[in-house]
Amino acid sequence: ATPFQAPAFDKISLSHYLPAFKEGMRLQNEEIAAIIANEDAPTFENTIAAFDTTGEMLDRVSSVFYNMSSANTSKELQAIADTVSPLLSAHRDEIIMNPALFKKVKEVYDNKDRLSLNEEQQRLLDFIYDDFVRNGALLNDPEKEQLKEINEKLAGLTLKFGQNVLAEDNNFTLYLNKDDLSGLPENVKSAAAEAAKSKGEEGKYLFTLQKPSLIPFITYADNRDLREKMYKGYINRGNNDDEFDNKEILLKIANLRLQRANILGYDNHATFVLEKNMAKTPEKVDELLTQLMDPALALAKEEVKMMQEIIDREGGAFQLAPWDWWYYAEKVRKDKYDLDEEELRPYFVMENVREGSFEVAKRLYGLTFTKRNDIPLYHDDVEVFEVTEKNKHIGLLYLDYHPRESKRGGAWCTGYRGQRIRNGQHITPLVSIVCNFSKPTADKPALLTYEEVETFFHEFGHALHGLLRNITYGRTAWVPRDFVELPSQIMEHWAGQPEVMKMYAKHYETNEVIPDALIEKIEKSSKFNQGFVTVEFVAAALLDMGYHACNNQINSSVKDFEKMSAEKMGLIDEITFRYRSTYFQHIFSGGYSSGYYSYMWSEILDTDAFEAFKANGIFDKETADKFRTLLSSGGTKDPMELYVNFRGREPSLEPLLKNRGLL
Repeated sequence: ATPFQAPAFDKISLSHYLPAFKEGMRLQNEEIAAIIANEDAPTFENTIAAFDTTGEMLDRVSSVFYNMSSANTSKELQAIADTVSPLLSAHRDEIIMNPALFKKVKEVYDNKDRLSLNEEQQRLLDFIYDDFVRNGALLNDPEKEQLKEINEKLAGLTLKFGQNVLAEDNNFTLYLNKDDLSGLPENVKSAAAEAAKSKGEEGKYLFTLQKPSLIPFITYADNRDLREKMYKGYINRGNNDDEFDNKEILLKIANLRLQRANILGYDNHATFVLEKNMAKTPEKVDELLTQLMDPALALAKEEVKMMQEIIDREGGAFQLAPWDWWYYAEKVRKDKYDLDEEELRPYFVMENVREGSFEVAKRLYGLTFTKRNDIPLYHDDVEVFEVTEKNKHIGLLYLDYHPRESKRGGAWCTGYRGQRIRNGQHITPLVSIVCNFSKPTADKPALLTYEEVETFFHEFGHALHGLLRNITYGRTAWVPRDFVELPSQIMEHWAGQPEVMKMYAKHYETNEVIPDALIEKIEKSSKFNQGFVTVEFVAAALLDMGYHACNNQINSSVKDFEKMSAEKMGLIDEITFRYRSTYFQHIFSGGYSSGYYSYMWSEILDTDAFEAFKANGIFDKETADKFRTLLSSGGTKDPMELYVNFRGREPSLEPLLKNRGLL
């Protein structure tokens, strides 16, 4: 046995997964059969609480398997995923559309006013009943069959979409010679040299579409043609008319989702999804996004003018294009704020940033993080920390830092086990943060950009949400998509506080704490480029809504659909959607369909919530305790109620507009 029943990665082999999945499904079917066979009248305990505990082995297998599929995949794992995906889809449908099981659930639900349930029990009952209904329990038999068929197709298509993006990420390589590298900082060059060497191309420089390679390249490379090549390589992933093309796949996904929503009685997929979110309707989402797009576009047009002035001044006879934006924005930043992103990097040693986030959690919530060397890992890049409070075990935190070909891009927080109480026993959480940060080189530790610092704090906020949860039932952990980003995004605010920065920002060579002058420059430039950042984000959120708030099947090509969407929102030529359709994994393979807006909705909450900390002190105990109550409650209360309990009122939009310089 492993400490804290952590996954025994050292003992898990590929051949174990398929039998484990099958055994997990068999056990859950037995547990379901026992609930149905119980001859006593259906009660909360023998039906609802019993249903909540089913499938624990299957959950355990799934969490390990799908986390490996994202963080450390292989051709073999992908083949297993292809086999398992339709089996799991059918298994879930059999349960959720089982008339005998639903009859019992419905009986408890219909009598809920006569049961003396506490708030969490009521929420669990509502969640489970809604889950059945929203997954087809009230449909007739032919409709159920149709729905099962759609679900199975969607499971395969969304899986394929993600696999294609990963293949595209790995297929793009740009090998350069020394004379192509003008403008690039030394650390970027040495990382590229090491990358080429690892591929047997000594003396060359390798650039890829991984963010730590792509972003510095398009920010600093003087060679405009090469910037264009890198940029187009990035935005054309899944759009190269080859075996990894995602255009047909994503249209099928969008149209199948519409079909499913229609069968369930909704006008479109967005209406179906948003019913369970804080936003409630597509109209509400559109209203928020439009409120942001108008001032952001105006600001972005000003930013274009500033950059075009530099191009003209330097004698460039061309108009600013999307692949020029990072390069000239960096020049504006130097011009206007005397700040060079590379000047900051030496202060952001990855390990120090991690320790800084740990220190924030200690001051806010009394948590301590201790590295453990006795827990099995799935890769050498991973570390595990035990989280305790006053010597009491709270959970484990896995950290996986650097890019590799077996890992999808981006950063995310996930888990191997959620906190809950089973038979009076407190089950502690196993939480994991997966990132793609620049690797250490031969002569330098892993040095982060300021954006990567914020990314670490962001994912750490999600981790705290999982670690501090204190609920009874597994399913009451669920919170709506547009609330789930509040715990993560509020943590980003601490990253930029001078007091916190001085804890973690220390020069890697001299250990000198970041000077006040640099902190001031970071603060002053915090609203810099916010027109661009907001526009590319809102454009992607509107694109998501475009695909999913459609009441009719989409018959146009992806290219035409994007073009029409861009025109409708007034997107300027110099800015592309933050995610173009063919690699928009959030919505086509990542659970955020009709929900990409939620980062912005949560930002209304997080900017407003952080005002309370600023007013009372960023480590004020009373404010932290109130916020901890929000974090520990999971989905046991309505999210707006949780927010109002913390803040004393509903959130205001003004702090967000101020924060982004849009007021």
